[in-house]
Amino acid sequence: MRTIQINDTTLRDGEQSAGIAFTAPEKVALAILLDEIGIQELEVGTPAMGGAEAQAITEMTHLGLKSSLLSWNRAVRSDISASIACGIKRVHISIPVSDIQISAKFQGNCRLVLERLRDSINFALDKGLYVSIGGEDSSRADESFLLDVALCAQDWGASRFRFCDTVGILDPATTSEKVSKLVKALSIDVEMHTHNDFGLATANALAGLQAGATSVNTTVNGLGERAGNAALEEVVMALKRLYTIDLKINTRRLRELSQFVVKASGYPVPPWKAIVGKNVFAHESGIHVHGILQNPSTYEPFTPEEVGWERQLVIGKHSGRHTLLSLFQQHGIHLTREETQSILERVRHLSVQVKRGLTVEELLNLVSIKENSSWDCITPAK
Repeated sequence: MRTIQINDTTLRDGEQSAGIAFTAPEKVALAILLDEIGIQELEVGTPAMGGAEAQAITEMTHLGLKSSLLSWNRAVRSDISASIACGIKRVHISIPVSDIQISAKFQGNCRLVLERLRDSINFALDKGLYVSIGGEDSSRADESFLLDVALCAQDWGASRFRFCDTVGILDPATTSEKVSKLVKALSIDVEMHTHNDFGLATANALAGLQAGATSVNTTVNGLGERAGNAALEEVVMALKRLYTIDLKINTRRLRELSQFVVKASGYPVPPWKAIVGKNVFAHESGIHVHGILQNPSTYEPFTPEEVGWERQLVIGKHSGRHTLLSLFQQHGIHLTREETQSILERVRHLSVQVKRGLTVEELLNLVSIKENSSWDCITPAK
């Protein structure tokens, strides 16, 4: 892979998730946080919406951020003018390229698509802007027409072409094949924009980068239309750990970033969410915990500290003796093998009853109850 750039679109495509609406202060604060951790480019929103959206974007342009700020626009002059009014210097112009999208938005007139594209690129360049072009629904477009659009955009002065898997219908092999053809035909950068309708957004984004794309759209926690986009934390850590590409992003703040977006969006991440979910470094299985206590790399691909987390040993149905012994020893309690096995059986029974792992308090109560030979008096914590 060549030099890779993250273009995070949490502030645009992420906020387009159904039911999500960031306030202007939240958008500004999120831009600052993304900038602080080292994200190279931010797609900050759609200035043509006006109102609070334009206000927030304008404020971002006055912050002096190191991240490059990019706005999203339709291929119409008024959208680009709205971006200029906000102080934006880099514009992304989206144009439909598949038959189904062109039919719905341009009455099937492919010539009109190209005319609008040329006009908007010329207008933006005349204003001294950096221009990125997005092929909406590239994955379902006729490959010859897609290439014609991309080559025209390049000839007319665009600096980047975004390959969009708008409805998330690709797999990694097909993504690689399609993107490779674009990369070979173009001298400008190719950017990946993938959706997660089949759970393949991150895999497809990485496949596109392997095929020669140099920029990739992400969203924090994988927010986005329908099933979401490629998750920032997944793409960054996969590049870092699987491909040894360090983007100089402060991964120790990924959990902090994730939790900020959880609060702003009102939507939590599942416990098993890759990289930032609360169960990613939680271990309950007896075999796993035994291994973790000996050497954490037995069941962890990287340390929790690398992404701002802490390791958790959970006591529950699948726990083993080593977990119990370790926890009780931390509290100065030493049990015989028989006592440990007896308490372990009670732990497994109780965790099924309460449908979760047990708290430290509940576990210490079990020891006290065992000493009093009265199992039935335990009351689980609420």
